[in-house]
Amino acid sequence: MAYITFQPHDYFNTLLYTGDGQASRSVTGVGFQPDWVWFKNRNTGDHHKLFDAVRGANKVLYGNLTAAEATVTQELQSFNSDGFTVGTESAMNGNGNGIAAWNWRAAGTSGSSNSDGSITSTVSVNTTAGFSIVTYTGTGSAGATVGHGLGAKPAFILEKGRSVTDDWLVYHHKLGADVGLALNNNTAETDSDSYWNDVEPTSTVFTIGSNGKVNTSGGTHVAYVFTEKKGFSKFGSYLGNGSASNGPFIVTGFKPGFLLIKRSIGGTDSWFLNDTARASFGNVSSNPSRVYLRPNETSSEGTSSSHEIMILSNGFKVLSSDTAYNTDGHTYTYYAFAEEPLVASNEDPATAR
Repeated sequence: MAYITFQPHDYFNTLLYTGDGQASRSVTGVGFQPDWVWFKNRNTGDHHKLFDAVRGANKVLYGNLTAAEATVTQELQSFNSDGFTVGTESAMNGNGNGIAAWNWRAAGTSGSSNSDGSITSTVSVNTTAGFSIVTYTGTGSAGATVGHGLGAKPAFILEKGRSVTDDWLVYHHKLGADVGLALNNNTAETDSDSYWNDVEPTSTVFTIGSNGKVNTSGGTHVAYVFTEKKGFSKFGSYLGNGSASNGPFIVTGFKPGFLLIKRSIGGTDSWFLNDTARASFGNVSSNPSRVYLRPNETSSEGTSSSHEIMILSNGFKVLSSDTAYNTDGHTYTYYAFAEEPLVASNEDPATAR
């Protein structure tokens, strides 16, 4: 019997569609009303575009840029019960363009006030899926705390200053609160107490330092906060061994439907994003996967035999010696969401099939 008590596709889904250039186009098939959507034009060099229901459908942040939040009219126009409405902007709905949209479900609202931290935040939280969208205004003071509403310690936080031009900041529990990664560039972890104040998040709050990336005085910020849910999400790390034929095997406890990988210790490299929807990725005929996008770049979708990952029913195996995935002795962090659960009733991962 599966340990998970819900279906992953009710809380995360990858939707692929082809643009038609028409105004106010309704795109359906997500299966729920998304609260956070990450878009990328697969065919052309264009930005990674992130929208959420707390900031509002017409507010965009660019995952590959330091740019502040922008207000747009012809990109995302609304979140709907089974998808979203897009305008005529080329990267979102250009005629003939193939577009990927990764969708997460929070509370289905614009959020509510949370006073668990020293800074009052606005939170849209889904404790079942272990996901919350958090907005707050910085104070500039080290040691400020922000409520996230999850009721469990976060394992992954993706934060961006909305009103400032600065890097995205990533907290990963395997790296710790004394370092950070930047989604918008290829650098390895950066050691700085000014990010998370060298304080691990708790079941109610995360702590921020004085760095402007995360705590600009009077500046507005957004954080996408995740705790691990067995059978649905896993945020871990692995050590590269340099072998293209027998690379690391990583147990997630589910078949990954979304997989983000970053070389975090040992050298610089781009972020790499794979999913089971694009180019039959994950099917027997095309497994191992060779299809990828780079979230820190505008580049179009790529495919290469040097970027192979075998997707399995309880995890993934790296079949590459490329530095982006598997340099001997280097540490990689991964961020995975399930397509299918595979966790036993005793909470131990089941055997791969």
